[in-house]
Amino acid sequence: MRTQKRRALVLSSEQSGHPFRRSLPAHVLEVPAHLRPAVDDEALAARRWKLRGGDWQQFLAAYCASFLAIFTFII
Repeated sequence: MRTQKRRALVLSSEQSGHPFRRSLPAHVLEVPAHLRPAVDDEALAARRWKLRGGDWQQFLAAYCASFLAIFTFII
């Protein structure tokens, strides 16, 4: 009779992934420093994605115009 293996719900990086990737040394999987995003870049990207009052107004205007155009053609 085989016993069932108890497995963790969350696997660590060493346990997850393809067997070939697990066999590679750690320095191979590291991201080079020149490719890592800087903290300032992340803050700038977060500010770009934040919606302001004018963005909401433009979105609402476009949504209402599209709704009215489609509703007009249906009726």
